Amino acid sequence: MEQIHPAALPLEKLFEGCDVQFLRRSGPGGQHRNKVATAVALRHRSTGIEAEASERRSQAENRSVALARLRVNLALELRMRRELDAGPSPLWKSRCTGGRIGVAATHDDFPAMLAEALDVVAAHGFDARAAAESLGCTNSQLVKFLKKEPRAILWVNAERARLGLHGLR
Repeated sequence: MEQIHPAALPLEKLFEGCDVQFLRRSGPGGQHRNKVATAVALRHRSTGIEAEASERRSQAENRSVALARLRVNLALELRMRRELDAGPSPLWKSRCTGGRIGVAATHDDFPAMLAEALDVVAAHGFDARAAAESLGCTNSQLVKFLKKEPRAILWVNAERARLGLHGLR
């Protein structure tokens, strides 16, 4: 059975696996913000990866933002082992039609897809063409997708440079 990347977990399931802190932060929002613990800090127990949100006045809104940030951080920092012939996930197939990847960086599916893309790129030794072929998209679409999260393309290019390959543009 294939393991599910934590970035692909449903939000409530992911939240259950986190240590949560409610904090007070200064900044815009007046007295309410300074007197009430509306900031939310999450730490994923099994990986130690963290995320925080404090820009909203509501604890519930900050919780949602922190969870979204945690999912992206998990996608960026945690690599899952993949078989080269595994093929794309059902989620990836549903979002990639005709070689084009259709998902915004703000969509709930983005972190899971980012994790999958980075896992596949890493499994293919940072060969973007081979990874794109494995995912059923074009090389340019894969690079465009990775650029939606600047930290992702920076990491891939750093790994490519370490291997003596040129950066993806």
